[in-house]
Amino acid sequence: MYRNDEMMKKLDEFLLDVQKPSRYIGGESGSVFKDKEDVDVRFAFCFPDTYEIGMSHLGMKILYGLKNRVPNYWCERVFMPLPDMEQKMRERNIPLYALESLDPIKDFDFIGFTIQYELCYTTILEMLDLAGVPVLASERTALTPIIMGGGPCVCNAEPLCDFFDLFAIGEGEEMNLELMRLMEECKKNGSTKAEFLEKAAQIEGIYVPSMYDVSYNEDGTVQKITAKAPAPEQVKKRVIKDFDSVYSPENFVVPFTDIVHNRAVVEVLRGCIRGCRFCQAGFIYRPFREKKTNTVLEQTKTLCENTGYDEVSLSSLSTSDFSDIEGLLETLTAYTSKNRINLSLPSLRVDRFSEKIFEEISAVRKSGLTFAPEAGTQRLRDVINKNIKESDVLSSAKIAFEGGYTSIKLYFMLGLPTETDDDIRGIYALAKAVIDEFYQNPNRKKGKSPSVSISLSTFIPKPFTPFEFEPQASEAEIKRKQKLITEVCIDKKINISWSKYDVSLLEAVLARGDRRVGKAIYLAWKKGCVLDGWDEYFDFDKWKQAFAECGLSMEFYANRQRSYEETAPWSHINMLVSREFFVEENKRAHAGVTTPNCREKCSNCGVIGNIGGECCKNLR
Repeated sequence: MYRNDEMMKKLDEFLLDVQKPSRYIGGESGSVFKDKEDVDVRFAFCFPDTYEIGMSHLGMKILYGLKNRVPNYWCERVFMPLPDMEQKMRERNIPLYALESLDPIKDFDFIGFTIQYELCYTTILEMLDLAGVPVLASERTALTPIIMGGGPCVCNAEPLCDFFDLFAIGEGEEMNLELMRLMEECKKNGSTKAEFLEKAAQIEGIYVPSMYDVSYNEDGTVQKITAKAPAPEQVKKRVIKDFDSVYSPENFVVPFTDIVHNRAVVEVLRGCIRGCRFCQAGFIYRPFREKKTNTVLEQTKTLCENTGYDEVSLSSLSTSDFSDIEGLLETLTAYTSKNRINLSLPSLRVDRFSEKIFEEISAVRKSGLTFAPEAGTQRLRDVINKNIKESDVLSSAKIAFEGGYTSIKLYFMLGLPTETDDDIRGIYALAKAVIDEFYQNPNRKKGKSPSVSISLSTFIPKPFTPFEFEPQASEAEIKRKQKLITEVCIDKKINISWSKYDVSLLEAVLARGDRRVGKAIYLAWKKGCVLDGWDEYFDFDKWKQAFAECGLSMEFYANRQRSYEETAPWSHINMLVSREFFVEENKRAHAGVTTPNCREKCSNCGVIGNIGGECCKNLR
């Protein structure tokens, strides 16, 4: 087992002076250590946030285990240190290092970032700089390290193109290994970086931004995106077709310190049968695929027994859409209840929440219950294609209250397309109806009062959704809506909270931005922006200054209605769902017409034409 003893000595000098030093030492149970002499390709898997958040991410666990199964490849973990640790590192000239070997990541072949959230962009630059790696791709000429990104945000990677060598579009299990094999070959052959990138661009799902030119119209919109040979005109996202047999880790790295989701996690399905028009994940993760019940059971057993966790979470976009969810839960709880393991289902839809499901998930100990009506009236729920009724919400609340719960959380959005003041008032009316449902229960415990928490987030138009054309509501309009809901909410059993508008605005800008936005990201980072997803570090004034100094308008990217004919900055990326489908769905939204889910009827979204054969054949 190799570890950098010199680095360990340097860290020993000051680690007790920083908060939670266990974040920075590695060596946890389940970590993979190798002999450096036997390794041909090294991969630094970077999560651009803190250890506690990154260690909770399932995608990192999957790819970490997958790469390390190959004897001569070594994948190691890297997280963003908090300011106290970063300051100590910079004072002592300690570059960013990987937790397994403690080696500086600048010496690795790949530095790969999983990009889950737009507000991590400046943190990526900070991590590269702390590593001693030039942040601009144009300043990196050697073959290694290759800076790559993956994850949901790279469906529109344009704002990050100045900093990355390549992006992995879609599901990474096959792509990552193909890239590592290519690097192994190129190192042996003495290939240049340009030669590596040309070959990488021919791997399905790999986007090399330097091989595409972008021109703009006089009004600032994108005119044309042109590929340079041999790059494809469109980069088609990668899909794992046999999901039931896809690699699943048999062990997790078990942290020394508590993390956000400190439990075993088993992925039960990918994709979503729903077509909620605001939801990017519901479209970019299509097609819908699920594992067999026995596969989920065996993976649950293996993980719990290897890690010692007493809680397991079933991971998906909508776990309750598993075709035989009640059978799955019955099978799993036979194991989890016997072993005193808590079973958690974080993704439940109210129209699939039954007494049987409630019974199963409450068998060991109760977790919190959260439902997402998203809109306060049926009219607006039809606009967004949520396809749930008020009766579904009240039925779910009734089951929960009868089962002993007294508090429920409801998620809504403000600023949705076509939203009116009556829709805002409807939010309170629905929450009040949930409260009233509690008092309809004749067996409720005396002396107990119900509570409903309303969480309001500002609608953010995202690429690859039917609402990608819509403007985000202005700050003045959102504040007016927030004031309205507080004025009509007179029941003290209902608590209201909402997201900060400036955070939502920046998220919209970065989500729908083009390559020119990269200059503002760079300048914001130079001004000190980092860890923008944390309230205590977020400085919106610096972001505003950065955009102004670059001559860019945030309103242009966030608050502007986009025509169907406009060339989107992401139009050269093929996420399998057709643009024609998004246009048609946008029109249906404005007409208040709903679209059935995939289990009820195929909506011809375009996936079938892109992957060939049947889509979601297990739904038929």
